[in-house]
Amino acid sequence: MAKLHFHYSTMNAGKSTLLLQAAHNYNERGMETYLLTAAFDDRSGEGRIGSRIGLGRPAATFSPGEDLFAKLEARLLEGPVACIFVDEAQFLSRDQVWQLARVVDDLGVPVMAYGLRVDFRGELFPGSAALLALADEMREVRTICHCGKKATMVIRQGPDGQVLKDGAQVQIGGNETYVSLCRKHWREAVGD
Repeated sequence: MAKLHFHYSTMNAGKSTLLLQAAHNYNERGMETYLLTAAFDDRSGEGRIGSRIGLGRPAATFSPGEDLFAKLEARLLEGPVACIFVDEAQFLSRDQVWQLARVVDDLGVPVMAYGLRVDFRGELFPGSAALLALADEMREVRTICHCGKKATMVIRQGPDGQVLKDGAQVQIGGNETYVSLCRKHWREAVGD
């Protein structure tokens, strides 16, 4: 039975690595997969999912407002797909998460979505909120704070290393921009 899965965490937990490993396992057993990532996140190259440990693979992209049900239904007409993998799922809209749920329910293809749960302000991303509400299965991917406790939050730093408290919810960046922390150290960092 197909399900909508949501694997979530904070920055630098290995979500993309896990996605690539799971897709490889399908492919190694002769099963076709379809990989999707956000069009505007080109840190690993346009239309590419990459991990900090050097793994990477080409992927189709999704854009805001794009109808993912139509996109995936068209792909399935080209041949069978055993599983659909979505990286950077926090950038999905609520409507797009519903479209992925329809892929699972109406087309019978499992969808594995990987993304951030909260932004640097401690607020849910719209795609993550919808996935938390609709996913059949959820799994927290764990990483650690500098103190050794589980990191559940992330701060955004400016070029000078100072913690930013305001700004757009979405700003593409990596270790130079974001630091994962436990809630206690996030609160200390943002002055709460």
